[in-house]
Amino acid sequence: MNQPADAIERDVMEYDVVTVGAGPAGLSFAIRLKQLNPELSVCVIEKSSTIGAHILSGAVIEPGPLDALLPGWREAPPPVCVPAKEDEFWLLTRDGGRKAPIVPPGMRNHGNFIVSLGALCAWLAPQAEALGVEIYPGFAAAETLHDEDGTVLGVRIGDMGIARDGSHKPGYTPGIDIRAKVTVLAEGARGHLTKRLVRRFGLDADSDPQAYSIGIKELWQLPAGRAQPGKIVHTLGWPADNRTYGGSFLYHLEHDQVAIGYVSGLDYRDPEYAPYEAFQQWKHHPLIKPLLEGGNILSAGARAIVTGGWQSLPRVEMPGALLIGDAAGLLNVPKIKGTHQAVRSGMLAAEHLVENALAPTGFDATLRASEAVRELHKVRNIKPGFKRGLWFGLANGAWETATAGKSPWTLKVTPDWSSLDRLDARAGAQERPRRDYVQRTLPPRDRLAGVYFAATEHDEDQPVHLHVHDTSICVTRCVEEYGNPCTRFCPAAVYEIVEDAQAEHGKRLQINAANCVHCKTCDIKDPYEIITWVTPEGGSGPNYQNL
Repeated sequence: MNQPADAIERDVMEYDVVTVGAGPAGLSFAIRLKQLNPELSVCVIEKSSTIGAHILSGAVIEPGPLDALLPGWREAPPPVCVPAKEDEFWLLTRDGGRKAPIVPPGMRNHGNFIVSLGALCAWLAPQAEALGVEIYPGFAAAETLHDEDGTVLGVRIGDMGIARDGSHKPGYTPGIDIRAKVTVLAEGARGHLTKRLVRRFGLDADSDPQAYSIGIKELWQLPAGRAQPGKIVHTLGWPADNRTYGGSFLYHLEHDQVAIGYVSGLDYRDPEYAPYEAFQQWKHHPLIKPLLEGGNILSAGARAIVTGGWQSLPRVEMPGALLIGDAAGLLNVPKIKGTHQAVRSGMLAAEHLVENALAPTGFDATLRASEAVRELHKVRNIKPGFKRGLWFGLANGAWETATAGKSPWTLKVTPDWSSLDRLDARAGAQERPRRDYVQRTLPPRDRLAGVYFAATEHDEDQPVHLHVHDTSICVTRCVEEYGNPCTRFCPAAVYEIVEDAQAEHGKRLQINAANCVHCKTCDIKDPYEIITWVTPEGGSGPNYQNL
């Protein structure tokens, strides 16, 4: 018989600081901390099998914070690092579009660099290790450790070798406890530990709910001579309808490669909307398809993007711990950039802890007084404005940009799970978005093929890491009220409603957990809030290459 988790004898590792997540925020924090005080013991744990394997972003970065962190980085840059040369912004229709005569200020990228965020993190990691930071990939933090008064004391690594039925397999290894004077959460968007701590400490009591988008990305190899290194293209419009926030990016890299992707706001209303399908449709637009034809996909994946902005910023300190980067919600939506904010916040957290004897107290005020949050305040109303439609959103964005966010109002952010219209509210055909889609011919042919390019891998005989707390809702209320939107919003075909004569209602929910690419969309968009994403065994999940 298996022992309860708290009764198992576990090894303990002790550090001054433990950081959860080896993204740009976590690694920048660790580097800056060791720069300031080499005597501190610092470790970074990362759930992916290798550093960068779970990182996915556009990404165009503003180099200023990286210049401050590592002044000589341009002399030996990361392996994917292309200076931005040209910007285009398009408003698409089904068969064409209009190129904006003026690129929005937030999308002007002179002086910036196109990078692979995964490659950037893999490049940052050895620089942290050279300073004495201990980095452990394949270590998935399953829960936080607490003192009797609630103070965070560190994290517990998930057990390895647990079978799907909960029994211990022959190679079972209990997870170790990593104890530290301060725990830094740098999990990125919708981190499962961050989510729990926000609730436990009421960190969002004085802020709006956090909001998200889903970004789906592919890296393509094109025929020789087709790419224009440094060219950056963004689009709005088709295939999203005017009530759905959606847009694309197309970044030209070296060696005839391009990074392409589509971002859909998870505040969309149409229960029949499918973000993955929207991306595949966009690839077939007359302005995009000729670029891709004859090429092939090298890597693909999906990830939630934090988009709540200034009004959704939670309190970022609690007893024994603090939040940085996208765990805090610092991405600048109009710029579609968060890396510079992640590096900024990581450095700021390190400086605060060194100045305050490793006490998190006061970091919230420090962050809110920083340039990182001032930047968010200026653009706080732009993304919420699109809830009223594309044209209002564009007009509102122009106003907010022109006034540098000095409007006397702040638009509210509402939770994404609450935004879906019920099917009976959209019964009339005239109320449904008119989706004038085109026939797909470019790869991948379906979502399962897309999963292949994510190289995701989970041991089939491990507990399902997607917890649906009442599956009866899926085959009763949800099918009637929303038509099972999980079968559409998941980009990896994790959720299926299958016929089953043995089931009470003749069908049941099937969870294909091995497909999961850890995007967290289901944890965010489920209209009943009954899906909870928890970490699988360390090392499981996607293995992104240069995304």
